[in-house]
Amino acid sequence: MVRRRARRAGRLIQEEISKIIQRELKDPRIGFVTITGVEVTDNLRYAKIFITVLKEEEKAPTLEGLEHAKGFIRREVGQRIRLKFTPEIEFRFDESVERGARIEEVLKKIKEEGKSRK
Repeated sequence: MVRRRARRAGRLIQEEISKIIQRELKDPRIGFVTITGVEVTDNLRYAKIFITVLKEEEKAPTLEGLEHAKGFIRREVGQRIRLKFTPEIEFRFDESVERGARIEEVLKKIKEEGKSRK
């Protein structure tokens, strides 16, 4: 029951933060951001927001811009979603996309090496 509530809150938070970033943040440091997931603690006090950016060189400035806007984002989420407490938010880069690309690259090399040995 508690985990289900945290997942539901995470989906709502993800939806609202996506809207806020797309429509309301005008910080030029923030590049094209995709929220890939949200992990909310069972007590709904903390939320990790996992993001990706389009270009590698946009990572640092985007994170700076999001950190600068964290208070605004949290306040907006609190007003839009009815929760007893608005969770503290932390932005993190989602490394799974990069890991997946590296794994795919390794698999491709292995496949090519297998073909060249035949």
